[in-house]
Amino acid sequence: MSKLAAENVSVIYSEGEDSFTALKDVSFVIEKGTFVSILGPSGCGKSTILSLFAGLGSPSEGNVLIGGEPVSGTALDRSVVFQHYSLFPWMSARKNIELAIKQAFPDKSRRDVSSIAAEYINLVGLPDFADKFPSELSGGMQQRVSIARALAMDSAILLMDEPFGALDSKNRADLQSLLLRLWEGKGEKKTVLFVTHDIDEAILLSDRIIVMASRPGRVRDEITVPFSRPRDGKSLNGDGVYGSIRNRIVSLFYEDITRETDGKEMFI
Repeated sequence: MSKLAAENVSVIYSEGEDSFTALKDVSFVIEKGTFVSILGPSGCGKSTILSLFAGLGSPSEGNVLIGGEPVSGTALDRSVVFQHYSLFPWMSARKNIELAIKQAFPDKSRRDVSSIAAEYINLVGLPDFADKFPSELSGGMQQRVSIARALAMDSAILLMDEPFGALDSKNRADLQSLLLRLWEGKGEKKTVLFVTHDIDEAILLSDRIIVMASRPGRVRDEITVPFSRPRDGKSLNGDGVYGSIRNRIVSLFYEDITRETDGKEMFI
C-alpha cells in the first residue's frame, strides 16, 4: 500500500505573465519498505517533490500516487520530518510526541499514549529531557524529538526534508546512525523518501538514489546502492565501490554545471 510513484510530474509556478518551471516530466517509483534519497543541488525541486507526496501541493501536470491512488491532501499514512524541527514551542518534548500519537491513534488511552511516547523518547536517547521545552534543547536534541514524533505515529511512509542539514558534523553522523538503527530494527520497514544535497549521506542511508538536475528540476539518473545492511559510514568510506558511486554522482553534477554555463570552464 505504501508504494510511491511520480508519473510525468511537472510543477509550474505562474505570476501574471511570468512563469517558472520547478519540475519537468519527473517520473520514478519507490517500492514499499525501501529507503530512497532524492539528491541534487539547491533549486532542483527536491523539496517540491517531497511536498507533493506530503499532500502540501499538487502537480501542474502528471500524477503523484501512493498505493496506486492520487495524493489528495495530507493523511496519517505519512509522517514528515522537516529540516527545522517544527516542534510546538509551548509543549515539552514529551507533549509534542504525545500529541502526534493522539492524532494518529485517537482511540488509545492516555496511559497507552504516555507509554508509547516514553518508548520513543528512550529510543532517541532523551529520557532525561522529556519534560524540557524546545528552547531548552540543542538543535540535535530537537531533531531527535522530531524523529521520535514521526516514528511514534507508526505511519507507513516517512518523508524527510534535509532533516540533518543544519546540524554540525558530529550531530549529523549521530542522527544518521540513529535513523538507520530505528528504520532497520523496529518492525516492518517504513517507506522512506529522504531529501538531501549531501552525496555521502545519500550513499550511506539509501537503497537507491534519484539524482536531480536543475533549471528545470528533472531526474538526471537513478543509482542503486549495493551495500548490505547494517551499514557503517567509516567502513564504507574505504570501499572502492563507494568511491565509484560517489565519483559518478560528482560527474553528473559537473556535467550540469558545464551545461548551465554554456560550456565555459568553471572552477569551484
